[in-house]
Amino acid sequence: MKTNLKVILGCATVAIAALGWNYFAAGAPLPTAQAMTTLAGKQIKIDDYKGKVVLVNFWATSCTGCMAEMPGLVKAQQSLGSDKLVTIAVAMSYDNLDYIQNYLAKSALPFEVVYDQTGAIAKAFGEVQLTPTSFVIGKDGRLLKKVVGELSEAQLVQMVNQAI
Repeated sequence: MKTNLKVILGCATVAIAALGWNYFAAGAPLPTAQAMTTLAGKQIKIDDYKGKVVLVNFWATSCTGCMAEMPGLVKAQQSLGSDKLVTIAVAMSYDNLDYIQNYLAKSALPFEVVYDQTGAIAKAFGEVQLTPTSFVIGKDGRLLKKVVGELSEAQLVQMVNQAI
């Protein structure tokens, strides 16, 4: 009986994950009008960057995959430049603001950093809970690709170059 319950729970978990994974299909419109406030106090929306590819990366300082991924995102942003790519790093609501600020003090990021204190941004993007989760958004505001897990510098550069 316990084995059957484990199988059923495992299948249910996979089904729920699949639903979340497909919340936004490629080409789907995203919450581009979602207001966000950067840690510098600047109000931004994805709509502000129409005509550019936008990466929205959900991350946390407690996430080892996020910390491993971040240098590649920095390199991709620097090599592509802000005329081709805009990166918005959204720190999850469960992250600690002091930890985020300490990380930023050590690692100057060349892009916008937002702290999703209430979880509203993660909710607007389909209840994002796993980090890292990235949304690569085309110049028209539509989803090019959603990546759950680490996004490599090479993947990101290739996606941006194909989109422009």
